[in-house]
Amino acid sequence: MTVKNICCIGAGYVGGPTMAVIAKKNPQINVNIVDINQERIDAWNSKDLSKLPVYEPGLADIVRDCRGINLFFSTKIDEAINTAEMIFISVNTPTKTYGKGKGMAADLKYVELCSRKIAEVAKTDKIVVEKSTLPVRTAEAIKSILHNTGNGINFHILSNPEFLAEGTAVQDLLNPDRVLIGGESKEAIESLSKVYGSWVSEDRILTTNLWSSELSKLTANAFLAQRVSSINAISELCEHTEANVNEVAKAIGMDSRIGPKFLKASVGFGGSCFQKDILNLVYIAKSYGLKEVADYWEQVVIMNDHQKRRFSDNLIKTLYNTVSGKKIAMLGWAFKKDTNDTRESAAIYVADHLLNEQANIAVYDPQVFEQKVLNDLNYLNTRTERENAEGIYSASTPYEAMKGAHAIAIMTEWDEFKDYDWQRIYDNMKKPAFVFDGRSLLDKEKMNKIGFEYYSIGQ
Repeated sequence: MTVKNICCIGAGYVGGPTMAVIAKKNPQINVNIVDINQERIDAWNSKDLSKLPVYEPGLADIVRDCRGINLFFSTKIDEAINTAEMIFISVNTPTKTYGKGKGMAADLKYVELCSRKIAEVAKTDKIVVEKSTLPVRTAEAIKSILHNTGNGINFHILSNPEFLAEGTAVQDLLNPDRVLIGGESKEAIESLSKVYGSWVSEDRILTTNLWSSELSKLTANAFLAQRVSSINAISELCEHTEANVNEVAKAIGMDSRIGPKFLKASVGFGGSCFQKDILNLVYIAKSYGLKEVADYWEQVVIMNDHQKRRFSDNLIKTLYNTVSGKKIAMLGWAFKKDTNDTRESAAIYVADHLLNEQANIAVYDPQVFEQKVLNDLNYLNTRTERENAEGIYSASTPYEAMKGAHAIAIMTEWDEFKDYDWQRIYDNMKKPAFVFDGRSLLDKEKMNKIGFEYYSIGQ
């Protein structure tokens, strides 16, 4: 099937950057990104490129070059489905908050709604590509819905999971380790391979069956998260001995069998994928009665939750066992640098714990603003919206956030934090001035020399 028009349902963190790069590298293909959220679509169409709903280095330049030429953002879902030969499903698959599988299983209602919409609207044969992160055998459900429409249209289902790291998504798309395509139709696989083949070498395009492709995504994230929890477990041991977790990580990372990546001790992993995908894996294992498999992977999440709680407990203990009425400055709210994504950010849970202890929190993040901070806390439902608004606020500058603070908690590894005037910050803080570095970002010796009481994970 020759692909001249692509439709992507879902204009979020995956759909937006992925389709922008596909449009950039395939000028002969029209790419339509559609979403029911008018506000999000308006942001993608904003003349001010700093207002795009997704912040990723390099993304605004690609959108500027392609938008209105062969890259389009709209809410005209039916029209885009009708026109396209290839349709990407790139909607949210959050963890269920209700019913069977609550807290673990993926909520597939948006994927099913997409499938039913495609079945309802399509008048010609389509290639349907799973781009959302999905449980194993979801393709079967999509196939069942599409093939039982009774209108005689052929639908070819492919799994094409994304392996993007937020903050480097554009570079990950331009220079991928691999592109994974799972499916049964050789022709459909070739059609999608050709789209990627305009910039990805053939040896990096892997083809598998549908189920291997679906499971590979969950497994990749589970393995990465496992490394983070593993080094965080060692960080606690280091704090009770005279070992330094950074030195331990360097020593083991130089082993070619282990490698250095994802061995940075921290306050814990966040983001939309790691926890959700591991819990999904746990749920699938439990559904097949694989208790030991489920327990093994669940421990990765348990360790991550423990690390966040341990960080806030240590802050409270160090501040003489009370933070009530004390100003705590939090540097960073995004779950990692170079993104405005806050989903499952460690900052949310640390702030929640400190607010329960009646701290006054001032937040500064260069890409996350006050309403988002409040929305994240309100979503937890642990206090009223009014209580959250009274307990936390977003400062317009980092120096405002830290002025008069009893302690600073570094929650995100933004590079700019290293370049602040820390002497000025020290001079304007309550004494003793505490810094709790959840990302091992600053130089301990330098901070101690200025006069800070400096605490870093695993030291």
